[in-house]
Formats: sequence, C-alpha cells, structure tokens
Amino acid sequence: MLRGIGKTDKILMSLALVCLIFSEVMWFRGEKDGAIFVGLWVPSILGFAILLKLIKNEQ
Repeated sequence: MLRGIGKTDKILMSLALVCLIFSEVMWFRGEKDGAIFVGLWVPSILGFAILLKLIKNEQ
C-alpha cells in the first residue's frame, strides 16, 4: 500500500498534518480566528498534492 508514496507525497502529508495539529492547538488556546485560517491550509495542501499526483500520472 505504501509503495506508491514518494518523497514529495510524504512531505506534503506531513505538512498538512502539522498544520492541522497547529490549528487545533491555536483553537484550544483561544486564538479562534487564527486557528480557522491555519486550518484552511490543510485542504489546500492536500489539493495541491492531488494535483501533483495527477500531473505525474499523466506523464
């Protein structure tokens, strides 16, 4: 299952996970607006990862 995951995929998945955790920490510290802003990065990063995967598979 993990054979198809490259270095770029691992980096982007790690970055998305770090952003998600950082957003939750900010939320529970009371910085709700900042937490929502950082939390919105997660789907953008994952969407970019999907785009890169599609471009790679197309070639």
